Amino acid sequence: MATVTIKDITGKLEQLAPLVYQEDYDNCGLITGNPQTEVTGILVTLDCTEAVVEEAIQQNCNLVVAHHPIVFKGIKKLTGQNYVERTLIKAIQNNVAIYAIHTNLDNVHTGVNKKIAEQLSLTNLQVLAPRPNTLLKLVTFVPPDHAQNVANHLYAAGAGHIGNYKNCSFNLTGEGTFLPTQNANPFQGTSGKLERTQEVRIEVILPEPARNRVLQALKANHPYEEVAYYLSLLENDNQEVGAGIMGELPAPMEAMHFLEFVKAKMETKCIRYTASVKAIKKVAVCGGSGSFLLSKAIAKGADAFVSADFKYHEFFDADSKILVADIGHYESEQFTKELLLAYLQENFPTFAIAFSKVVTNPISYL
Repeated sequence: MATVTIKDITGKLEQLAPLVYQEDYDNCGLITGNPQTEVTGILVTLDCTEAVVEEAIQQNCNLVVAHHPIVFKGIKKLTGQNYVERTLIKAIQNNVAIYAIHTNLDNVHTGVNKKIAEQLSLTNLQVLAPRPNTLLKLVTFVPPDHAQNVANHLYAAGAGHIGNYKNCSFNLTGEGTFLPTQNANPFQGTSGKLERTQEVRIEVILPEPARNRVLQALKANHPYEEVAYYLSLLENDNQEVGAGIMGELPAPMEAMHFLEFVKAKMETKCIRYTASVKAIKKVAVCGGSGSFLLSKAIAKGADAFVSADFKYHEFFDADSKILVADIGHYESEQFTKELLLAYLQENFPTFAIAFSKVVTNPISYL
């Protein structure tokens, strides 16, 4: 079996959830470890604690993939004064790397919130709060005989994908001019002579993380010595990136029936909820602390909002317009482990990948 390094694993995880999509306050990525280290095994967990690191050691796993970063704030000392410092010391001393995939996994439409939606059998999914300023427009100019080939390579590199549609572009034929200098090696034309030629203007949209791949594909497959193009940041909402997800139940449910359904499907012992007098059909979800999305869920017509970490006064904001179901932070995100395990097993089918058996939920219920 070929050697698999930490960089191989983290690179694949960052295809699922690019680091550029994490929130400003977050600390996703490799927290401890050398990217070039060969991986002996992977342990998947929601939180990385001392017990999880010990479990990794016992299972010969030298990479822990966690949803929550063990390091959020700056650390000036490592003296073992708290669980964060003790966890880091234990990991470093035993050559266990820790990787966090947090709000970047929250913010992709195939991530944490989709997993919750699947648990609740929701369909017709859409991102609740799409993120703007994450899309780019590439414009380039290509000789007609080469236009389709260049476009195909742009598509393969990640451009031209809009929702459920692929290979999307706008093409316009026009006249381009250029004057090769004495040192030029033009695809067509003669040095020192103004050239007029037919060109196809190709416009495609691409996500920001695909920028380098798309530009490399453009330059590698364009016939010109000097490739003319420009790249623009778009303010458009990205329908595949953002906070929360909204979907529909297969059939409407009475409010209490819905809460019992959520309690069973999300395997939670306790739900804090607001009153509701209407049937539940459209449901918004957000793993972890989601109260910041309540107004968005109401504005989009959701009948219920399933999330966690609501404060007392925030429940009043439901204002009889929506049922708020606070199921607990750990409970809302616990199935993220299944998402990560399945993704890693699909991409590294012959590799040792395991669930952590440590329950890291710091909250108990009586």
